[in-house]
Amino acid sequence: MTGHRRQAGRAARKRKRQKQEGIVRSAPLCHQPVFVRMRRFLHRRGFTSTPLRPAVFTDSGRGLQTLRTIKPGQILISLPESCLLTTATVLDSYLGPYIKSWKPRPSPLLALCVFLVCERHRGEASDWFPYIEVLPTSYTCPAYFTDDVMAVLPISVRRRALEQREAVLDIHSSNQDFFRSLQPIMSRPVEEVLTYEALRWAWCSVNTRSVFMSRPSSSFLCGQDVYALAPFLDLLNHRPDVQVEASFNDVTRCYEIRSVGATLRYQQAFINYGSHDNQRLMLEYGFVAPCNPHSVVYVDPDLLAAVLRGDGGLDQKIRFLRQNDFLQNLTVSTEGPGWRLMTALRLLALPQTMYRHWRAVLLGQRVCEEEEERWSLQTAKVLCHRLLTDTHTALDKISHLLQRCEPSVRQQLHVVESLREEERCILGRSLEALGDTLKQPDQLSPCQPTVEG
Repeated sequence: MTGHRRQAGRAARKRKRQKQEGIVRSAPLCHQPVFVRMRRFLHRRGFTSTPLRPAVFTDSGRGLQTLRTIKPGQILISLPESCLLTTATVLDSYLGPYIKSWKPRPSPLLALCVFLVCERHRGEASDWFPYIEVLPTSYTCPAYFTDDVMAVLPISVRRRALEQREAVLDIHSSNQDFFRSLQPIMSRPVEEVLTYEALRWAWCSVNTRSVFMSRPSSSFLCGQDVYALAPFLDLLNHRPDVQVEASFNDVTRCYEIRSVGATLRYQQAFINYGSHDNQRLMLEYGFVAPCNPHSVVYVDPDLLAAVLRGDGGLDQKIRFLRQNDFLQNLTVSTEGPGWRLMTALRLLALPQTMYRHWRAVLLGQRVCEEEEERWSLQTAKVLCHRLLTDTHTALDKISHLLQRCEPSVRQQLHVVESLREEERCILGRSLEALGDTLKQPDQLSPCQPTVEG
C-alpha cells in the first residue's frame, strides 16, 4: 500500500458537490408494491391520471413529484368522492349499525378513528387496506412524545403538547363501553384491537392527513363533520411560500388541488396548510418547516412575571392584561418584539398612578416618555436572553438524549431540535435588532403624551 489516496470519481465528486450546495435529490416510489396496490385501488374507484408520482426526497421524505412542468392554474389532483374516506364511508360500512344505535352519539373524529383501527385489524380483507398500508406506522406528533421529549419543548408549546396527549388518552378511556359494543365484529378481544396505541395512531392519521371538507351534520353523530382522508393527495407536503387552491368541486364531485404558481418538471409539488408558525405545525402535523416566514418565539406570561417580580404593582397590571386578553400571543420575531409584547411592556412600564391611562396603552396610544420606552426595550432584551438561555439548555439536553435513545424517539427529538434551532436563530436576530435600536436614541420612538398626564 502506498500513501496516495485514490482520487474520487466524477460521480462521487458530483454527489459531494450536491450535498454541499444543498441540492435536493429524489427517487420514485411508484414501482414499490404498496404504491402499485394503492394506484390500482384508486383506479377502481375512478381516479384516472395525474401529473404527479410518489417519490422520496432527501430533504422532506415522501412526497409527490411532477412528471411535467405545472403551469399556474392547472389542476394537480382531482380525486373523486368515491376515493375519499369520510364519515359517510363509515356509516355505510359494517360499523354503521353500531354507530347509529349508540348513545351518546359518537363524534365524527371518533367514528373515523375506530374505522381506521378496525380496517387495519382486518388486514388484506379490508377494502381500504391498499390505503392503510401506505399510512405511517407512527407519528412525530406530541401524542407520541415521551416524557423526555416533552421536557425539552418550549414551555409555551409544552402545555399544549401535554393537552394533546391527555385528549387522546381521554378519548380512549371514555369510550370503553362503545368499544366493547363492537365485539361482535371483532375476530379478537376488543381490548386487544382498540388499544390506546391503536387509537393514538388513528387519531394522528386523521388529524395530520385529512383535508377540510364540510359535510352536512348527521343525526347519528355529534359535532362538526369536516374530516376527509384523501389517499394519494395526502402525500403532498406543506411549504409556507406555496399557493394552491384546494376544495371539493360540487359539479365534478372531486376534491381538487389547483396550482397558483408554476412547478418545474421532476420537482416536488407542495400544498399550503395555512399561515402557521412552526409551533403549530409541530403540534398539529408533527413537523417543522424550514425557512418559515410565519415563525415566532412565544413569551409565556409566567416568564414575564418572573422577570418583573420586583414590581410592587405587578399583580394588578398582570390582572389588567389578563382581563383584556393581552397575555396571549406575546411574541418575538427576527425583527424584534411583536406589537402585542411591546404594548404589554409599555403598560407594565407605567406607574400605578397612571392607572387611568392603561386602557389607552392597549388601544395603541402613546402615554409614556422616552425613559419608559427604553425600559420596555431593555425588558424585551432581558426576556430574549432568558429564552435564549432556555433554548441552549434544551439543545444540550437533546444532544445527550440523542446518544442513547431508540429510533422512534430519535425522530421525535429531531423535530423538537429543529424547532429549538429555529428559536435560537430568531432570538439571536431579535437581540441584534434590539441592540441596534437601543444604541440609537433617535430610533426609540419615544411615547408622546396624547392624553393628559
